[in-house]
Amino acid sequence: MSSNHFVFFKQGLMHWHHHHNHRAMPWKGVKDIYRIWLSEVILQQTRVEQGLGYYERFLKAYPDIFALAGAPEQEVFKLWEGLGYYSRCKNLIATARIIASERKGTFPDNYEELLSLKGIGPYTAAAIASFGYSLPVPVVDGNVIRVLSRYFGIDTPVQRSEGKKLIQSLAEQCLDHEQPAAYNQAIMDFGATICKPQLPLCTECVLHTTCRAFTSSSVHAYPVKTKKSPVKKRWFIVMIVTDHTGRFAVRQRKEGDIWAGLYEFPSLECRTQKEWIRFMKQHDTSISYLSNAIEPVRENKLYSQLLSHQKIHLQIISCSITQRAHLKVPAEWLTSKEMTQLAFPRIYRDILHDKGMISLADSL
Repeated sequence: MSSNHFVFFKQGLMHWHHHHNHRAMPWKGVKDIYRIWLSEVILQQTRVEQGLGYYERFLKAYPDIFALAGAPEQEVFKLWEGLGYYSRCKNLIATARIIASERKGTFPDNYEELLSLKGIGPYTAAAIASFGYSLPVPVVDGNVIRVLSRYFGIDTPVQRSEGKKLIQSLAEQCLDHEQPAAYNQAIMDFGATICKPQLPLCTECVLHTTCRAFTSSSVHAYPVKTKKSPVKKRWFIVMIVTDHTGRFAVRQRKEGDIWAGLYEFPSLECRTQKEWIRFMKQHDTSISYLSNAIEPVRENKLYSQLLSHQKIHLQIISCSITQRAHLKVPAEWLTSKEMTQLAFPRIYRDILHDKGMISLADSL
């Protein structure tokens, strides 16, 4: 690749940014490191349209790092509810407390130290360094990978280590060192609005005459990716148990699995779909958990949720017990109003809404 190729790319991109980039977002152009960090964490693996509301609600509840650091963990989890990938939220809380208590509210001003904080990887560290401190560090997200892969015709799968190194090298060579924040914003916005994953606006692209993907009529072949890992399917029977006072049994999920730290109804995971179907038909799960269930009722509706590499299937069985001691697993007994204060996985929120235990407004 000639040096002219890099120069044309950078100049064309910056011209587009200064004259045609009208993409507006509330965190663009801000120098408040807390807001930059918060927006980047929320937007990890989340669409901007979905993340925007969360960003605004978090700022309203926790206007600075000290407010977030001092908030109860379950309160923050509740505000995060529905975003998924709850490890991000746990890391958000941990980093807020470190910055507030050990660094007097100030984030590190260099890329390497930023990487040492929980939940801050190369992308987020680069975003904070570039947008917050105007350091010459390239930001590489999915939009950037797509733009560079198409323009330079990168045939190496981008998930492999050699593909990542090549993209990183290109990002560093293309970076505008005099205005790194503007350049990084430009290439990210360009990927989001022009060089889109589907239906890219190639005829409107200021770079299309020298884009290798466009000139070879192979735009949709880039970025080159390896085959996805198969999705693991998991099968659960969920027990909605009420006691003689009308309270519900709930419990907090433990570490080491999906939804760690969130709340759920007592559940049993089946080893296979066949076992799951047998339990549903015979109500064996009632026997597993309860010694004195009153008329267990199997719900007709099945619930499913697709996670990054897992698909969760839930079958609901509702029942009542005369004494709490009849429930053979540890649980908290709460009213539906008390449950609105807890953070549940999205699939459980759907169950709560359908059964009229909480309203949609209660979970926002």
